[in-house]
Amino acid sequence: MRRRIAIGDLTATGILTALALMIPLVFTFMRVTIPPFFTATLMSHVPSMLAMLMGPFAAVGVGLGSALGFTIFTGPVIGARALSHAVFGWVGNWAWQRGMPLWLVMVITLPFHALFEMGVVWMFSANVQNALITLVGTAAHHTVDAAVALAIVAALQRTGVRWFERTAH
Repeated sequence: MRRRIAIGDLTATGILTALALMIPLVFTFMRVTIPPFFTATLMSHVPSMLAMLMGPFAAVGVGLGSALGFTIFTGPVIGARALSHAVFGWVGNWAWQRGMPLWLVMVITLPFHALFEMGVVWMFSANVQNALITLVGTAAHHTVDAAVALAIVAALQRTGVRWFERTAH
C-alpha cells in the first residue's frame, strides 16, 4: 500500500531540507574543526532529527539534502559523513513510529550516527586516531543537537503543530 504524503508534510520536508542545505554555508561561525576530517557544525543535525519524526520520506530526504549541502560547501569526505543523517533519520523514524519516547529515539540513533561517520573517516584515512576523534566528536555533537531538537519539538507541540504526531503504519 502506498502512503500519500500530505502537502503540509511535503512543505515541512522542503523547509527542513533547505535548512539542512543552508547550515554548512551560513553557520560557519559555529563550526569546530579538527583536521583533517572532523568538523562539527552546531545545529546541523537538527533538521534531520526533526524530519525523522515526520516519516521515512522526510527522514531520508532531509538527510540526503544535508549530505548534498555538506558535499558542496565542505567537500566529499564531510559530505560522505553527512550521509549518516539519512541513516540515523530512518532508524529514528522507525523507533518513533514504534512508540518510543523522543529522548530514547535520540539515544538509539546516536550509535548509528557516530559509527557510520567513524567508518567513513576510517575508509578515507585508515587512521585509528582520526576515526576515534570522529566517533567521540560525533557522539558529543549528536547529543548537543538532540537537546536542541528536543527543545524545539517541545515548543512546537505546545503551539499545536501536528508535524510530529505518530502516524499509523
